[in-house]
Amino acid sequence: MARQINDRATRCYKSDLEIRGTVTASVPRESNRDVDPRAGGTFPRSVRLLRHADFERVYKQGRRHFSASMTVFYLARTATPASGGKPGVAGLRVGFTVGRVLGGAVQRNRMKRRLREAVRLTRPDSGVSADVVINPKKSLLSIDFCEVVNEVSRAFVVLEQKLAGKSDKPVRDASGAR
Repeated sequence: MARQINDRATRCYKSDLEIRGTVTASVPRESNRDVDPRAGGTFPRSVRLLRHADFERVYKQGRRHFSASMTVFYLARTATPASGGKPGVAGLRVGFTVGRVLGGAVQRNRMKRRLREAVRLTRPDSGVSADVVINPKKSLLSIDFCEVVNEVSRAFVVLEQKLAGKSDKPVRDASGAR
């Protein structure tokens, strides 16, 4: 299954500030003067994991994928109202958890902003329905944004392969027969 990645995701940025631009909070509407509109789209509520119960379900029932600067928890989602999903909503829903142990509020918010932008740039448009929770490690602050984008992209590829492979396996009954 071929993935289409946005052109901005393939470009290596020195930092996430290259995307966002400079901030001049004292002058209204000046902070967005030099910033291009988001070509990769937005990060709407429908693709975010928001409810505490959804996070808990992913942690308890899901699987994990480890990388150098983050741990990705994921769980295949069935679109039923009982599981919290709306019928007909497909694709990945992504949430972030950054614990206090990783630093103060400024560092934690910066980690979440970097991850949110990396997910926005690399989020696949495939038909795999899953809930994903990303837990960064402290090293996320010290690596280049290009590496963050690459790690998130690799994680999504691995998740798609594992979730697609899961549905292709033959189902066994209680006796072990196919």
